[in-house]
Amino acid sequence: MIDPRRLRILRAVADHRTVTAAAAALYLTPSAVSQQLAALEQETGHALLTRSGRGVRLTAAGEILLTHAHAVLAQLERAEAELAAYAGGASGEVTVAAFATGIAEVLAPAVRTLAERSPGIRVRVRDSEGDESLTLVLDGEADLALAVEYRGAPRADDRRLARVPLYAEPFDAVLPACDPLGQGPHVTLAELADREWIGPYPGNPCHDVVLLACERAGFEPRLVHSSDDFRAVVALAGAGAGVALVPRSALRGMELKDTVVRPVEGPAATRRVFAAVRRGAESHPLFRPLLDALVAAAAGVTTG
Repeated sequence: MIDPRRLRILRAVADHRTVTAAAAALYLTPSAVSQQLAALEQETGHALLTRSGRGVRLTAAGEILLTHAHAVLAQLERAEAELAAYAGGASGEVTVAAFATGIAEVLAPAVRTLAERSPGIRVRVRDSEGDESLTLVLDGEADLALAVEYRGAPRADDRRLARVPLYAEPFDAVLPACDPLGQGPHVTLAELADREWIGPYPGNPCHDVVLLACERAGFEPRLVHSSDDFRAVVALAGAGAGVALVPRSALRGMELKDTVVRPVEGPAATRRVFAAVRRGAESHPLFRPLLDALVAAAAGVTTG
């Protein structure tokens, strides 16, 4: 009989690629993880891992077992959801990992709605920029993630996660007020190809969104200055340090001194925001009301 707790450990090792990183995510010691994996190999009668450089990778048998692990763990999430619903479980705490503007745009309004309609559900928010929020959900440190679609994100059909689309918003071009391109009603990305650029660090999904948009326009932006704080990005643009693409919602209410903001004509960067929970947990009576409140809040997001 395979112990499902060991399947969680196998999945964590597959996600993190090293025993040490998986152990840290699971709040276990590396030796405990190694022992549980050895026991799982005894249970299955197959070697499940092999060394790969400084990390590990799954063997063919390990990949087969991982596929079943996704299904088993999702079914356990569904079982917990149904038991919670049977017990009238719309009472408890939900931890949400989200990026700053996502908190402002949809999570805060959803929390307000939830307080009125489901007062037994308490929401605890973790500000998690970049791609950290999905990892927190997969590792069990958060129940729900607000995340941005990017090139390295888990696919919509990922068997570990259930996703709910929320909203999409364009990135606007932010230029120094003295830039000649700021005199027109809009700009194209190709017109900005020879400028110095300001943008988020690699690892931030917005960095990937900007790079992909520029690639589609036929160039690689010359990123000279880096910051994950869009207020800093805009301030640098106002100081004449370069140009930037910034999500439209991040610009609302911001001091735009010495800059001009122009919509991008033609193919442009777009931030697609979604909510995610562990697959099988989407009907949990603690999570479903929050997901519904997020969808309702997202319907009110204006990108114009």
